[in-house]
Amino acid sequence: MTNGAFTVYYDASCPMCRAEIGFYRKRRGAEAIDWVDVSNPRNAPIGLSCEQAMARFHVRNIDGQLINGGAAFAELWKQMPSFRWLGLAFSIPPLRWLLNVAYNLFLPIRPHLQGLFRERPSMSEDPS
Repeated sequence: MTNGAFTVYYDASCPMCRAEIGFYRKRRGAEAIDWVDVSNPRNAPIGLSCEQAMARFHVRNIDGQLINGGAAFAELWKQMPSFRWLGLAFSIPPLRWLLNVAYNLFLPIRPHLQGLFRERPSMSEDPS
């Protein structure tokens, strides 16, 4: 468990997840969030295995509730001033449902998209 702050659990072994979390961590409000890499099994949230934590996006709100999927993104967005409006909009039940449906449709294609985020060697690097 963390220190009572809002906590984001993310898979740092996933290049796409790493890029997305890197984007959020550069935004105002990110300094108040605990960012936890669950690719290290010791960091899995209480009540979840490492595999479960890495399979879906999870956050723990300041009340200690573990939230996953699209709803977790809405909760994250509410913590960040630039995205608060988006988080509030997707907290409305029909929109929250829609966000969760979209997230669940995204999950099966996530492994195929990860390759787009892998670092590739620079063409200007000397092979010798």
